[in-house]
Amino acid sequence: QVQLVESGGGLVQPGGSLRLSCAASGSIISINAMGWYRQAPGKERELVATITRGNSTNYVDSVKGRFTISRDNAKNTVYLQMNSLKPEDTAVYYCNAAVVTAWRTRGYWGQGTQVTVSS
Repeated sequence: QVQLVESGGGLVQPGGSLRLSCAASGSIISINAMGWYRQAPGKERELVATITRGNSTNYVDSVKGRFTISRDNAKNTVYLQMNSLKPEDTAVYYCNAAVVTAWRTRGYWGQGTQVTVSS
């Protein structure tokens, strides 16, 4: 009854930028922490960035200074602005959200969006 839908992925040249969005919908009372993860071929899924409802953020070292996570609580949406992209950023990016419903609080995942950085 809760869906997360990502958008904004694509093909970009090294040094370029992309902005990912993830909108949550359904029987939502509120959303606690939200985050972005990524999974490259042959690798495990890794945390990229997280943001609390109060806008405290955390980043994996490899993206600090290049990526910015933000959220719009009124729209139940989280964003990931990615600048100075590198080939090693190529992966499927997933959003995650800790959603509070009338029944419980649990984590939900989006379906993923492909980001490819290549010349």
